Amino acid sequence: MANEKIVATNREAYFNYHIVETYECGMMLTGTEVKSIREGRCNLKDSYGIIRDGEAWLLNAHISPYSHGHRDNHEPTRTRKLLLHKTEIERLASKAQEKGLTLVPTKMYFKNGRVKLELGVAKGKKLYDKRATERQREADREARAAIKERSR
Repeated sequence: MANEKIVATNREAYFNYHIVETYECGMMLTGTEVKSIREGRCNLKDSYGIIRDGEAWLLNAHISPYSHGHRDNHEPTRTRKLLLHKTEIERLASKAQEKGLTLVPTKMYFKNGRVKLELGVAKGKKLYDKRATERQREADREARAAIKERSR
């Protein structure tokens, strides 16, 4: 998309999970968090989403304190509320209740000046699935190298 600026991606999520479907959601943030995200100082590596009391929450997402902030700077790994429609929250809650499914953030980006999060409904991969993914990635890398070598 032309008006999207990707700030952080969770590459580990694509390696450890099969992403079944994704949802775009907003987040309730403080001013220093938004400024820190604009600097690209955020990490989604160990974060996950939960549905509690009819509300969606993002846990463990690390947004570094703003460099020019003062005593009112935010806590880096605080729990943040996700903004979704009620029907989407109900759909996510039913999916999260299913055995083996979890909510994993895949990327954080700016869309029309607002911070958005892509939340994926994910199913964990088995060890042999991870090996197959790694084999496929290696084969693609070798194919690209062969094509590049042939074009010289």
